[in-house]
Amino acid sequence: MASKSKVLKSLPIAAVLVLAINLTSCISFDFGSSYERPTKGNTYSQLYSEDPVVMLIMPPINNSANVDAKDFFYSTLNVPIADAGYYVLPPYLTLETLQRESAYDAELFLEKDLSKFKEIFGADIAVFTIIKSWNKSMLDYTVKVQIDYIFRSTKTNETLYKKSGTVNVDSSMEVAEGDSFLAVLANILASSISTAVTDYVDMAVKCNNKALADIPRGKYSSRYRQDMNDSPGSSSVTINIPE
Repeated sequence: MASKSKVLKSLPIAAVLVLAINLTSCISFDFGSSYERPTKGNTYSQLYSEDPVVMLIMPPINNSANVDAKDFFYSTLNVPIADAGYYVLPPYLTLETLQRESAYDAELFLEKDLSKFKEIFGADIAVFTIIKSWNKSMLDYTVKVQIDYIFRSTKTNETLYKKSGTVNVDSSMEVAEGDSFLAVLANILASSISTAVTDYVDMAVKCNNKALADIPRGKYSSRYRQDMNDSPGSSSVTINIPE
């Protein structure tokens, strides 16, 4: 009687197991077909399709409190873009034309038709940059630069490439436990001096190089059309100095 009781009790469990097996046999799992690994080819498909050659660097849009940031930053953009294999129109020569044509304020064209830049300069891409922050803090001895990069087609007005870059510099000197008042004061002074003399141009160069590192290679690059299976970088990059 005891063995018969055990059999009866096990029947519901057995039935559930059989039902579960039957259900799972009816369901097919295909994890590979719905997932496509992000590549530069599919992430920047429009840029590859348009195959631009000539880049026009627009004057930076300065939303920071530093009035000199626009001039500091403008001179640093052409190198990483040219190194990626594109022809970059000489910034300071085109700047004169932009000023003459009342196009120095790039924010006026950020969301407008760009076909005139194709007609006048022969540019395929207008490179916009927005300086969001360009500040030094003497209170905590830090320097912060934040830049948005936007590459827009002069043919379709579409945004083909967009990145954000941030550089954080910590200029504070470490104070060891037990340091004398004079030693602490010396460290504060050294931190203040280090923060004050931070080279903004060098920070901009570092930000450009890291933020724009995954631009699809242009026609003047040895890796032209060979980087389409590379992984794209993040939409936002941060550089901390020192690490």
